[in-house]
Amino acid sequence: MDYLVVGLGNIGAEYAHTRHNMGFMILDAWAQASNVLFKTDRYGDVAEISFKGRWFVLLKPSTYMNLSGNAVRYWMQKLNLPLENLIVISDDLNLPFGTIRMRGNGSSGGHNGLEDITRKLESEQWTRIRVGIGNGFPHGGQIDYVLGNLSREELEQIPELSARIAQGIRDYSTIGLQRAMSGINAKPKPTNKAEPEQNPGKNSPEVPER
Repeated sequence: MDYLVVGLGNIGAEYAHTRHNMGFMILDAWAQASNVLFKTDRYGDVAEISFKGRWFVLLKPSTYMNLSGNAVRYWMQKLNLPLENLIVISDDLNLPFGTIRMRGNGSSGGHNGLEDITRKLESEQWTRIRVGIGNGFPHGGQIDYVLGNLSREELEQIPELSARIAQGIRDYSTIGLQRAMSGINAKPKPTNKAEPEQNPGKNSPEVPER
């Protein structure tokens, strides 16, 4: 059984470590931990990971964030998958950094990539994993914030976040959504690092189409 796991982001070295590229970074860390390499294919870079008779096709779309749905629709059709075998990983401004939330469906919450996927698939009935990036930016600074680079301390947490998400996806494929959500959505152990001040903000800015 195949699953399509999509990490959202923008291609190009200038975006590599930006907050909006959390999906790409999570998949890169998972592939590295699994000793697999991405290969450039149509609409994106693709890698494959197997687990207990299941194959996870990891996709980093090359369409830029605002047109992510083109890549997802193509690969869903190519793999002939039902919507329940689609999992999309995105950044989320409304969650503190490192918080993970898995849901079986839902709205885009203003996220350009999620919104385009919903539009192209004509459905919200697919699983998404939102990864918090915090919203510690001044009024009017949202675009600069999400297109800004993660700090060194935040980058160091990516492998751990990726491992938690990978386990949640494996659980989803074997024991179902509800039990996977119970595990992945659990609050991680507290650290001694101070939390940055959080300001209210929209989930994703309007990043110009590329």
